[in-house]
Amino acid sequence: MSAPLRLVIFDVDGTLVDSQGDIVAAMTAAFQSVDQAPPDRKTILGVVGLSLDVIMPRLLPALSDAAHARMVEAYKAAYMTLRASAGVAQSSPLYPGALDALRGLNAVPEVLLGVATGKSRRGLDKLIEGHRLDGLFVTQQVADHHPSKPHPSMILQALSDTGVDPHQAVVVGDTSFDMEMAAAAGVRGIGVSWGYHDRARLAGAAQVIDAFSQLRPALDAIWGVPA
Repeated sequence: MSAPLRLVIFDVDGTLVDSQGDIVAAMTAAFQSVDQAPPDRKTILGVVGLSLDVIMPRLLPALSDAAHARMVEAYKAAYMTLRASAGVAQSSPLYPGALDALRGLNAVPEVLLGVATGKSRRGLDKLIEGHRLDGLFVTQQVADHHPSKPHPSMILQALSDTGVDPHQAVVVGDTSFDMEMAAAAGVRGIGVSWGYHDRARLAGAAQVIDAFSQLRPALDAIWGVPA
């Protein structure tokens, strides 16, 4: 009997790539665009994963919708400029072991890979191109077309795209938003400890791993695959 079709959905920032330098710099530019002092690094990284139109009101609730919109555009412009000047590999480097893990999972016939990210379509396309990840992700969910995490829309669409049963799908992410999104969609989550939320905020994860080398065993344990 053949194995059931399975789906692994990855968050991007803080999970596959470390883009914190550009995120902090772009957020600083966004705050400067409305003459506000930027928050500290920990505060900025604490909201990574949410969509920009949710982040700005959360960080500066007293400002108008128009000011928040200016911040979003300033952030996007700064981020694109930073990435263009440094290149994707330097601006958003893959975490150690990420590429090998992706390629290894992609080689398993019954396993499909997907992405669910707060990035825009343009941002994800640039990252996939820059790291030569073309063809790895059969379903790609971005902020342009969905409510912000932790709403389950991205995961539900990925399941619909692939026809995979929720019990055979896993979300891999570094934030509480990823784990909450997974739970809301009836999918289990694996938290990664190297990202932007500490382990205490990943309490909703089925497992938390400390290196990409631990991902395959964690998936096998969730799916009940014999060792």
